[in-house]
Amino acid sequence: MKKLCLPLALLLLTAPFFGGCAPQFDPDALTILGKESDLKKPYMTAIFDLYKQSTGENLNLLSIEDAEFEAEAARLEKEGELPDIVLHFHNADLSRLNAGETFCALNGEKWVDDLTESARAYCTDANGNLLGLPFWESSVSGCYYNKKLFNDLGLIMPTTQEDFDGACEFLLLANKKPITPICWPGNGCSWMYQFGLDPIFADDPALLEKLNNNEISFSEIPAVEGMATWLSGAAEKGWFGKNFMEIGWDDISPKLASGEAAMTFIWDTWFYTDFKPGKYTVDDFALMPIFMNTANGGTYEGGNLNMMMVNKKSEKRERALAFLDFCATPENYNVAFDGISTVSVFKGQTTNIQSKMVTDAQASIAAHERVSTASTKIVGYSADETAALFGSLFQNKISIAQCLAKMDEIRTANALENGLI
Repeated sequence: MKKLCLPLALLLLTAPFFGGCAPQFDPDALTILGKESDLKKPYMTAIFDLYKQSTGENLNLLSIEDAEFEAEAARLEKEGELPDIVLHFHNADLSRLNAGETFCALNGEKWVDDLTESARAYCTDANGNLLGLPFWESSVSGCYYNKKLFNDLGLIMPTTQEDFDGACEFLLLANKKPITPICWPGNGCSWMYQFGLDPIFADDPALLEKLNNNEISFSEIPAVEGMATWLSGAAEKGWFGKNFMEIGWDDISPKLASGEAAMTFIWDTWFYTDFKPGKYTVDDFALMPIFMNTANGGTYEGGNLNMMMVNKKSEKRERALAFLDFCATPENYNVAFDGISTVSVFKGQTTNIQSKMVTDAQASIAAHERVSTASTKIVGYSADETAALFGSLFQNKISIAQCLAKMDEIRTANALENGLI
């Protein structure tokens, strides 16, 4: 693997922060490690600029190419070379950095009470320690449905799995031309499966630990089999449409905007970045929980958040903690997130844009939201490989038992390959 030396890495991202020409590494400045694309986010560049302007201090930005980041960060940790601050998501790869021993627990920091409940939960480890400051955009994933279409057909928003299944059946029979109940993008899209898996493991941390320790397999968990059975049945009944395995990312918007499909499992920011109105506009849609036969009351997935974590062994640890204080100050994060479409991560956020669909569903979200769990905390989980397996199941190339067995095989192989078990 190509390894990036510090001066080379700095050349990648310092220009926006230092007037267009990259300076030499500043040994007195804090050094922040992150993925190249993450450090370029507008709210990140905004907070970096604001910090420099307000304090007169520099920042060394150690940018790693996205595809190389996890391996390079693990190498730096192993060799004791991690910098002052590391940006990372609370996912399975974090275990490669020995997070509990490497980074400061932030439970007592003055900004903790300003975090929203879901943001704080996302950043908290199994021992109850807050690993980092979530400084990122957030979203709510759920079932976004055409409320105007529902109202015109006399359909009430489902609140149970049974009601949801009934609504799907009704939509197919509602008109001479059937309405596809769920726009399921089976061609190249892979995020949907984690929504069904989340409740199984978020609601039972002990089960998650057993899975990650290979003390139990997907095949041995009835709820996982129940999800696979429901998905297979939904596809067979036509709830995803006749050609859903040909539907890709770019096809979701036309299906929803035309009313050809009534629902999809996605996140709120998609409506402001990719949805193009047609017969129906964004104002015609509302949010309800996802039902995939794993949580009778349904489920929402909270946003995946990048955390700023402070290296315990850093000689600049106190300054790094002060930098987090700066980022977590309302007058500063409101500058950084001004006009950014995101669910609030801080209680004091006022300048971000929040979807009306989300705010209208706040009570339901509070009751049924889970921290993103499957894709972030199941060791060896691969969204793309899971989607490929279910694609084979939908096309009757494999059975449910074979699908789950292959999921276990792939999960274990990925974990071994990355040194996670």
